[in-house]
Amino acid sequence: MTRHVPLFGSRRQFLTAAGGGFGALAFASMLQGADNKPALGNLKPHHVAKAKAVIFLFMEGGPSHVDLFDPKPELTKQHGNPLPASFGKVITPMGTGGNKLLASKRKFAKHGKAGLDISDWLPHMAKQADNLCVLRACKADGLNHVGSVCQMNTGSILAGRASLGSWAVYGLGSENQNLPGFVVLTDGGEVVGGPKNWGTGFMPPTYQGTLFRPGNNPVLNLATPKEVGDERQKAKLDLIGKLNDLHKRERPGDAELDARQAAYELAFKMQAEAPAVVDLSKENAKTKEAYGLNQKETAEFGHRCLLARRLVERGVRFVQVYCGAGSAWDAHSDIEGNHTKMCLRADQPSAALIADLKARGLLDSTLVIWGGEFGRTPMTEGVNGRDHNPFGFTTVFAGGGVKGGYVHGSTDEFGLRCIDGETHVHDLHATILHLLGYDHEKLTYRSNGRDERLTITSGTVAKEILA
Repeated sequence: MTRHVPLFGSRRQFLTAAGGGFGALAFASMLQGADNKPALGNLKPHHVAKAKAVIFLFMEGGPSHVDLFDPKPELTKQHGNPLPASFGKVITPMGTGGNKLLASKRKFAKHGKAGLDISDWLPHMAKQADNLCVLRACKADGLNHVGSVCQMNTGSILAGRASLGSWAVYGLGSENQNLPGFVVLTDGGEVVGGPKNWGTGFMPPTYQGTLFRPGNNPVLNLATPKEVGDERQKAKLDLIGKLNDLHKRERPGDAELDARQAAYELAFKMQAEAPAVVDLSKENAKTKEAYGLNQKETAEFGHRCLLARRLVERGVRFVQVYCGAGSAWDAHSDIEGNHTKMCLRADQPSAALIADLKARGLLDSTLVIWGGEFGRTPMTEGVNGRDHNPFGFTTVFAGGGVKGGYVHGSTDEFGLRCIDGETHVHDLHATILHLLGYDHEKLTYRSNGRDERLTITSGTVAKEILA
């Protein structure tokens, strides 16, 4: 049984219970560095930004690009044959890639004015074809979920680095002083690797993501106990603030203490705003139906996609929405059964989010990302499954300054490896930062004598996709 600590008990307990923390950002402007320089966050952009917010729809487990966005007629022709020897040895988590080629059973059709190829598993996303920018030649370094999810979130397969969302709010600051700048929404499953995927690594804890849980109480221990009135609550916070200030005078530049203080202040302000954000009662019936809230299969993910739009409307900079936390897209067997279920869950809400943002005039300033940590192999695993494929897979962008109805890059005739327009995870991150107004080589944070950056030592902006 989980033991819930009282609100504003010990500071360490409080932040731990908040699930990776409230330290997320809104009070970055209050903080001082060790050398008393101005606070971090809200840095001057390096160029004119196309986007001011990001919503990352993370399909955890690895959606199959050859069954969704990257049709391979040759794979269909060669079904049942071994991968040609010319491809060499292919190392995959479950073997060496020696199994037979597995044709996709999906039907692809061209959609939109540009004629984007999208499979029948995604009929709602297909209607958004002219808003989609399909990057077909993405590449990652990890073979397994833990490292690959970590890399897609932090740039490295090893834990300990700052997350993409943290870098975004480090640069952009916050537009809403009553909400975190970086919010993570999961479906109740345990994200592989946990909070490190929205952590700050070597950065101050202030920039880490805040986990919102399902339901009307998104952050544990946020609500004030019924027996504690507003006046008493404020007095308690004032006293805690004074004690922290006394403690801080003897420890100038303590980033952890700064983050704790910011967390208390943010928590107090969130008590008024957070419940209103998660309350969907004022959304009209048409909107709820569009997101699939009236259907069992789509209601849960649809709820969180709608919540993501509401958060962005209120100035939250980075929202990550997990679909299938715990690697639910991981179709090592029965690709048909697995992806039929997962696509039914994700398709309508994802498309509704893009359409809703556009209708409200928010899509141009909001970058929507749809994808997972890698794709899946064209070779079969077992009888009817597909293994992990980080060598060439698809990620989809929409809005936020990218071309709509556009395809960038390509994989080989079977969809195993990139052959043109390769876009490594570092390139994806460089492009995202560019759209937010930052040069990935210049947006740095000094740690242990080194100027660290999200893209580590590489990364090229995919200029071809920029509108």
